[in-house]
Amino acid sequence: MINYRQITDETYWIGGSDRRLSRFENIFPLADGVSYNSYVIKDQKTALLDTADISISDQFLENLKGIIGDSKLDYLVINHMEPDHCSQIATVVSMYPDVTLVGNAKTFTFLSQFFPELNDQTKLTVAEGDSLDLGKHSLKFVMAPMVHWPEAMFSYDTATGALFSADAFGTFGAIDAGIFADEYDFEKRFLDEARRYYANIVGKYGMQVQAVLKKAQGIDIKMICPLHGPIWRKDISWFIDKYQKWSTYTPEDDDIVVIYGSLYGHTESAAQKAADLIRQKSGKQVRIYDASQTHTSTLISEVWRCSKIVLFCPTYNNGIYIPMANFIEDMIALSVQKRTFALAQNGSWAPASGKLMTEKLSTLKDVTILEPMLTIKSALHEADNAELEAFADAIVNA
Repeated sequence: MINYRQITDETYWIGGSDRRLSRFENIFPLADGVSYNSYVIKDQKTALLDTADISISDQFLENLKGIIGDSKLDYLVINHMEPDHCSQIATVVSMYPDVTLVGNAKTFTFLSQFFPELNDQTKLTVAEGDSLDLGKHSLKFVMAPMVHWPEAMFSYDTATGALFSADAFGTFGAIDAGIFADEYDFEKRFLDEARRYYANIVGKYGMQVQAVLKKAQGIDIKMICPLHGPIWRKDISWFIDKYQKWSTYTPEDDDIVVIYGSLYGHTESAAQKAADLIRQKSGKQVRIYDASQTHTSTLISEVWRCSKIVLFCPTYNNGIYIPMANFIEDMIALSVQKRTFALAQNGSWAPASGKLMTEKLSTLKDVTILEPMLTIKSALHEADNAELEAFADAIVNA
């Protein structure tokens, strides 16, 4: 069934949601699927901005045909060549063979890799600051390399102030009847998923995001149209401020998170005791996560949110417990910065995880690793209370 929405002057959303998808990029768990957004501007010239994932191809193509019909599609603007947004390019070309593909030089390198059959299709190569005249509307192109692919770019409509932002400003989660962020309680419904999306998908590229945000300061943005998640038309500065914090690795708040690994429950018990003590001393809510049960993407999201991260880890095969090791490696891969870590190790005969975690975390930029480290021998006992108190005090007072 055709289902498109007008979002501003001569501009339409023609996307859809996949609620069956359980893992984004076959890695990140999705509790409520994901949306794929595509847009059409109907002016003297008609432009389609990006396509969609193959999973919603029927809905996308119905919407495209419903809005354009048998009229001419003049341009297909490719802001991002990732397959969840480009999978329908060849199909669109088959429907509208006279369409001109618009992208930058790197766009067309990737296009030839994914769709060599389109090598002879008419193309328009654009660069930073170039414009595409549609009539009343004019698209100005802003290069956004490594946000989060090297060919990524934004398209800014000078007539409406709509910024088509590729994968930036997106979020996990399907969208319901409303397609605008202000039609939801965004903080309750989407903020955690927006942070998890940013931290895991874009997080490594903070410098590149900062470069694009600096460009955006010179643009009068009245609407942000991402490729995933709801469209922003109100309180845009609030969401941009989130990106400002996330891209500079500035903690979103001063909260404390406790993350543990535990083979048989003894390290878990110690982590729970420490979390209770930290809460009492700090007056803050303290979230606790089991690294074996919680997907790493959620742990990474909490690292982006919180200023202090407390790790409880048993020694395993003279090394770091595997789920905790995977989590730390992910932090390193995503270039986590500006955080304070407190470490607790457990070992029945040769505790070693603390030293090994310290070595790995020390490779991160601008991090603090607190002293003292808490060492547990098999299980936490009353005799360890003084050391536990000192451990909690160091965290609270850091």
